[in-house]
This record gives sequence, structure tokens and C-alpha cells, in this order.
Amino acid sequence: MLERLNEVNDVLIRDIHDPYFASYGRIVNGFDMSAAHAFMENHTDIPESGNIYKASVSELEELPVRKEIEAICYGSMPIEIGYCNGRNTTYNGFEYHKGSELNYAVTDFMLVLAHVWQIHDNSIHVNDAEVFFVPKGTLIEMYQTTLHLSPCRVCDEGFRDIVILPKGTNTPLSDVEKAMRDASTDKEARLLLQKNKWVISHPERKPLIDQGAHPGLKGDNIELKY
Repeated sequence: MLERLNEVNDVLIRDIHDPYFASYGRIVNGFDMSAAHAFMENHTDIPESGNIYKASVSELEELPVRKEIEAICYGSMPIEIGYCNGRNTTYNGFEYHKGSELNYAVTDFMLVLAHVWQIHDNSIHVNDAEVFFVPKGTLIEMYQTTLHLSPCRVCDEGFRDIVILPKGTNTPLSDVEKAMRDASTDKEARLLLQKNKWVISHPERKPLIDQGAHPGLKGDNIELKY
């Protein structure tokens, strides 16, 4: 799969076992994700176009593995478990959170990653990003300094991805919180789109721009082939 992806793309696709991944995150072992995997395959759909994201899914959060991940990976701080399924193929932009994000690949997919220290004046260029292939059945942690967004598919069917984050992440800001954001003189505040969600969008990514995301991703909105 990785060899084929590199044959059809002009950008290098690395494996997450590559040492280059170490500054973005790590592979997480020791957790039984089989029940979560089965739920995703049997009870979630891949939309015919675009992506679907649910920040918190009770059926996933009620599984025993939630308490284990919460205790071991988040130091017993509360977490949410949801998913992102879809057919995305383009970079589109980046987001980051204050706290690590765990992703479990129910299917193979690719991730487009960069670092927060590559942001200058709330902008970053697509050429600063690296692309990694995540094989089915792999649980990874992405550090809070890692820029990321939706996975990209590697087949016609699309992708399924379990997403684990600090509780409340990617939920709407209240009117009071929006007012504080808008009044702030901290330039990072311009990127705050939802709770614990800072976003830089490509100008062509209309769904993000319509939500108020900052159009700071420079260069062509690269489409990954498969």
C-alpha cells in the first residue's frame, strides 16, 4: 500500500514507523480496541461525500477501554471518544489542541501533519507539511504541538477513524467565550474556532471558512491520490 501511494503521489508518503514521525507523535500499544473497532465497522457509516465527525459517542465511551486510556494516556483527566468517517483527499487546513489527540485507524488512511512552531503570523505553507500512512488497527498519539486535520482516504470506500481528545474539545463556544476571543489582543485568538480547537484553513475549504476559520494555509490545496 505505501509503495503504491508513493508511486501515484508527487509528495513523499512516510510510514508512521519512520523516525520522522517521532516529533509528531507515537504509536500506542497495550489497549484492546477490538470492541471499539467492531462498533465502528457495524454501527457507523461513511458518507457518500465529505466527512462526518462526532466528538462524543456514548457507545464508545461506555467501553472498558475508555477508562484505561483515560487513566494511562491522560493521567485520569476526563476524555471524549468520537469518530471521523469520510472520503477526504485534500489537505484543506490544520487544527491543533491543548492536549494530545489519540487516533485509532479502523481503516487505513493518511494524515497530513506539521508543527505549531512552523506557524508564522497565523499562516503556514503546504510545503511545510509531511504525510504519513497509518495502517488499519493502529492506535497513535499526536502531541499537542502537532498540526493535523481530517484523515485522507486510501481507497474508494473512504476511511473510519476513532478520535480521542480531552473532554469538551471541538464543541461550540458560548457567546461569552466568543466575545472574549474577539476582544483578545493575542493573535492566536484569531485561530480559536471551537473549544480547544485552533484552526488554520485553506482559503478554498469553504465549510471551514464559512464557520469563521482563519484562511492561513498558503499554497495549493494538494489532493492526495490513491
